[in-house]
Amino acid sequence: MYAYLKGSLEVKTKGYIVIEVNGIGYKIFMSETAIEALGEIGQIVKVYTYLKVREDDMSLYGFNTNEELRMFELLLSVSGIGAKSAISILSNISPSAFALAVISNDVAKIKALPGIGPKGAQRIILELKDKIKKEEDTEENSMNKLEKVEENNEKVSEAISALQVLGYSKKEIEKALENIEKESLSVEEIIKLGLKNLAR
Repeated sequence: MYAYLKGSLEVKTKGYIVIEVNGIGYKIFMSETAIEALGEIGQIVKVYTYLKVREDDMSLYGFNTNEELRMFELLLSVSGIGAKSAISILSNISPSAFALAVISNDVAKIKALPGIGPKGAQRIILELKDKIKKEEDTEENSMNKLEKVEENNEKVSEAISALQVLGYSKKEIEKALENIEKESLSVEEIIKLGLKNLAR
């Protein structure tokens, strides 16, 4: 319903903000890190939003970037994770670090997140990796240009998988990574630059 809201930041407090748009104040729940990154009271801010609707509740959740919104939606798709847990996770890990932890089976990093135990961490990895597999199964079997050139580059392969975890297609990722000088970069740096290009 709402892709984003742009207006005056009227309230900035623990757990939520209020943005005034055309005389209406919107209460938006956000992660602590996202709230900290916003400007000062009275400034015009743009926040990407997710509207959660239940019989007895309508709540808006906000994000500074589309990547955070994508990660939030992915977390909601994992069984046992609700909106509050997803927001708490976003307060403690960036989308690029989260995606890398999933594709590298880093259970220790994910179980260290608030509200996530060892079983929860394994479930997150399993379910999100399964989404990648399903996406790959529905795509054409022919290798794309990026894979042909860099099929033996482990770093690039990991970065591609991580960006797929965040919901991007291989075609989008190929375009985003095309002109990046990848040799001297770490996997997470490649992911971050890829995200920057995908956001354009």
